[in-house]
Amino acid sequence: MKIAYLAGGCFWCIESDLIKREGVFSVVSGYMGGTKETANYDDVCTGQTLHREVVKVIYDEEIINYNALVDYFFTCIDPTNPYGQFADIGPQYKTAIYYSDETEEKIALSLKKLLDESKRFTDPIVTDILRATEFYEAEVYHQEYYKKQPIHYENYRIGSGRSGFIKLIWGDKH
Repeated sequence: MKIAYLAGGCFWCIESDLIKREGVFSVVSGYMGGTKETANYDDVCTGQTLHREVVKVIYDEEIINYNALVDYFFTCIDPTNPYGQFADIGPQYKTAIYYSDETEEKIALSLKKLLDESKRFTDPIVTDILRATEFYEAEVYHQEYYKKQPIHYENYRIGSGRSGFIKLIWGDKH
């Protein structure tokens, strides 16, 4: 099993998108980056700690490799928004791919460049490529939120504009 760390705005949405991929064993919501030695939702949601909402993806690289995982991640976000994602604005919602080694860094940079060159988006791709740091698991009530509160989750996902954006940009690929 391998681990990847991805920040795509609201971790509820990224968790529910990535767990659907064949080869993904689990997705855990949490926090990464920032200026404090620990992280919790009350502090992170203020945007003042500079942590981002991140998911820890545990996957079987024989079924889905890092390249395919990151490529799919790009279809779950608006990689052109420098301020956050959809209705969620602030540093805690900015997108990032956190790499653990040089190979992951090269793959992430290459995929970002390819997406930018594809001209699928008129604005430049601004998703950060950053070295992974300490991962802080989010509170239990955030884990698998899409399962625990499916009506609220779906209303949030639609109301935030995420679902419509993904359908418009990616159609059936997502």
